[in-house]
Amino acid sequence: MCGIVGYIGGQNAAPILLEGLTRLEYRGYDSAGIAVLGPKDTTQVHRVVGRVRNLTAALPKRLTGKVGIGHTRWATHGPASEDNAHPHTSEDGRISVVHNGIIDNADALRAQLADAGVKLTSETDTEVLAHLIARSGADTLEDAVVEAVSRITGTYAIAVTDSAHPDRLVIARNGSPLIIGVGEREMFVASDLAALVRHTSQVAHLDDGEFATVFATGYRTFTVDESDTTKPTTEIDIAAEDLDLGGFPHYMAKEIQEQPESIERIIRGRLDHRFGVARLDGLNLTPRELRGFSRVKILGCGSAYYVGQIGATMIEELARIPADAEAASEFRYRNPIIEADTLYIAVSQSGETIDTAFAVEEIKRKGGRVVGLVNVVGSTIARACDGGVYLHAGPEIAVASTKALTNMAVGFALIALSLGRVRDLSNADGQRIIAAIRALPDQIRTILAAEGEIAEHAKVAASANSLFFIGRVRGFPVAREGAQKFKEISYRHAEAYQTSELKHGPLALIDESLPTVAIVPADELADRNLAAMQQIRARGGAVLAVTHEDVDFGELDVPRIVVPRTEPELDPILLTIPLQLLAYHAALTLGYDIDKPRNLAKSVTVE
Repeated sequence: MCGIVGYIGGQNAAPILLEGLTRLEYRGYDSAGIAVLGPKDTTQVHRVVGRVRNLTAALPKRLTGKVGIGHTRWATHGPASEDNAHPHTSEDGRISVVHNGIIDNADALRAQLADAGVKLTSETDTEVLAHLIARSGADTLEDAVVEAVSRITGTYAIAVTDSAHPDRLVIARNGSPLIIGVGEREMFVASDLAALVRHTSQVAHLDDGEFATVFATGYRTFTVDESDTTKPTTEIDIAAEDLDLGGFPHYMAKEIQEQPESIERIIRGRLDHRFGVARLDGLNLTPRELRGFSRVKILGCGSAYYVGQIGATMIEELARIPADAEAASEFRYRNPIIEADTLYIAVSQSGETIDTAFAVEEIKRKGGRVVGLVNVVGSTIARACDGGVYLHAGPEIAVASTKALTNMAVGFALIALSLGRVRDLSNADGQRIIAAIRALPDQIRTILAAEGEIAEHAKVAASANSLFFIGRVRGFPVAREGAQKFKEISYRHAEAYQTSELKHGPLALIDESLPTVAIVPADELADRNLAAMQQIRARGGAVLAVTHEDVDFGELDVPRIVVPRTEPELDPILLTIPLQLLAYHAALTLGYDIDKPRNLAKSVTVE
């Protein structure tokens, strides 16, 4: 949510800011703006409601200045409007601020500022920062920012310019990501690596509670008590071309098609067929330590939560230890019991999901062992965990996650295999799972080859205002993820139920206008799934089955999407793929903005 870009150097800042903001559009936003330090200690601020292209069109033809900050806003305090868009400025126009996060005590601070005679021009929490910094009696901009930040509670990533100090940007972070990009006599600031890849491969990540002064020639990082911190740079492994559409009409289409290759990346060098085991050195856990865990708790949000349920089932089946998944957004608020013999797994594509990051903090505060399944190297969650498995899915731009989610599921298969092999999973069973994992890329290619057929089913599904997705045991989290994808981008109501629960209430809603997508693998529950489908058809409901070829439907005549069979423990991975295509083509049929669905953001960095 929201995006920050900053620049200081020898080039004209505005084009760099605009290009960076464009790269951050996928995060979700409703307004955009930039502030550029101009000649004679002036600040030029331009803000619009809508897309970055609207901002570009609204800028004057000549906008000079070599220092600036930019922002894309996702509305929290106050609706999308020009007054509420960032950057926000002090009354004298000297201070400009962009901010990601939420200031919890903003109302109290706004009241104090109003009582002091400050004229507030927006409904936002961010505006208070600009006024607090400007009204500080500190000798330096750095001290003024530290003083202002000490008065707020909440989460923030901020970048500040001061027309009286045009040689620097001052930035700070607490609970929301912020990165410094290092160039040749020029420096960059961003909330996401995507804004930096065209300009530099060397970055430094701020930690919570850190500040930095950024000059054209370098940077200094420090803490609230002005103590310097050592913040070396690291090299990013994202190429600019990885962020391009590559000839596809949408990023989601591209990312669906990239799944075979992304799986090949996550398993490369991690499968030992001889011993039937996965090699996950990044977990930082010895076989003895792995064997010492008696329970696994998985934490994620949205689709990451649903794939966590898939992972929990894999772990229980292969390792035979209790495992469950929980929404990270609720975890820390119930004062959870953290057990020393429980392995906690945090799941996040971006590695910046704030609810999951807070859950990791809660676990570590209480002495628990937590590892991550994360796609972004150097992200907040990746750095906070005791170890982890990088997903290696590559950049994922579309808000609706596809290849990262598939790699999460494969990552859970690798973890389940590691846990199983230090217990009772035999070498033969380990080899069976490894062979199945290696076969997944080609099996997914087979599913993708049937995209045209799935697209026809999607046209029918798109005509309904509401749908059910149903499944049992392994199939239920697949149904939940399928419903999530469908509602995210088609804006159709889609709800997932355990197939066995239909007769306990939801069956009352079944009629000719409400179709059902049924997950029907060839397992021990196939007959019961078919019986439930018969009940739906008897009440006039339409059914689309996602199934295996060897399921005998008998006289039940319903349309089917057939996927290849794998080992039963891995079936959910393949059953999920056609549901991605179903959602994509439904949204395409309806003409919606597939990559940037309304009200949603790729990286959720506010509670």
